Amino acid sequence: MKASTTKPVAYPRLLLVDGHAYAYRAWHAIRDLRGPDGRPTNAIFGFIKAFEKLLHNVEPTHAAVLWDGGLDAERVEVLPEYKAQRPEIPEGLRIQLNPIATWLQARGVATGCRPGVEADDWIATLAHWAQGRGWEVLIASSDKDFMQLVSAAIGLIQPHDPTAQIWTEQQVRTKTGVTPAQVVDWLSLVGDVSDNIPGVPGVGPKTAAKLLNRFGSMEGLMHRLAEVEPARIREALRQSADQIRRNQSIIRLRTDLPLGLEPTELALRPPNTESLRTLYQQWGFRSLLQGLPNDTPISEQADLFIEVCAGRCQSGPAGQGEKLDNVRIDC
Repeated sequence: MKASTTKPVAYPRLLLVDGHAYAYRAWHAIRDLRGPDGRPTNAIFGFIKAFEKLLHNVEPTHAAVLWDGGLDAERVEVLPEYKAQRPEIPEGLRIQLNPIATWLQARGVATGCRPGVEADDWIATLAHWAQGRGWEVLIASSDKDFMQLVSAAIGLIQPHDPTAQIWTEQQVRTKTGVTPAQVVDWLSLVGDVSDNIPGVPGVGPKTAAKLLNRFGSMEGLMHRLAEVEPARIREALRQSADQIRRNQSIIRLRTDLPLGLEPTELALRPPNTESLRTLYQQWGFRSLLQGLPNDTPISEQADLFIEVCAGRCQSGPAGQGEKLDNVRIDC
């Protein structure tokens, strides 16, 4: 995959977006924006602008915005502190997630939240499935765990990058010093502060990359541990062997979940202009209203309401998901 966002689409191109990551970014980027009813709309407006720019740059044929449905039970079981330090989602942002999902439905984009399933794993599963069918996949997220998925068919887009440059293996190697296939081992050595995963004492990003470039993998490193210098690093690795294996199991994204979506649901649909007009009027988005075609009558009320999980889903069996036009989750 070339580091470009403008090449012609010769086959299906699937865009997968980490919903919470984009919503959080929009929430922090725009402040004190409210609709005619006084409710906050800053995250909604920022999300729409960022997502429309992403669609313009990437030109996908298929897309889905996926949301966290709570922490993975297996990860919490092996590491109770997993992501425990993260604060609750701000109330002002939480109440804007449902409207964002409503907009996505009107925009013709698949969206959903699955109880007990982290968005990262759902995205990884869909990316793996699409890659196996010869699709091109672009993942929009700043989560470094996704670097492990990068391949000739799967690229990354950083939300903070205004150019929407596609990260390939070259960018991953520049960032980490290792290949995508080594990212799980690299993160297992370094740890991940954002997920509350401790690393090996004394082993930073550069040391971890140096070790993996020499020994190839964690298995090769531990097999040839006696060759590691200096002695303090060798001893730290020896004492941390169980922790490293645990980190690998936590950091490795799942690619074996039920898809939760039909391929036809992933295809971008024509926007529902009438519903978008109603929503933009409701939120007071005049500039967005002006960008809509004028040949569609305005409905009195949009019959579009969908609940998106803001942290923990409490309905439905874990991993099964819901029909996208029926998602109603009390989080």
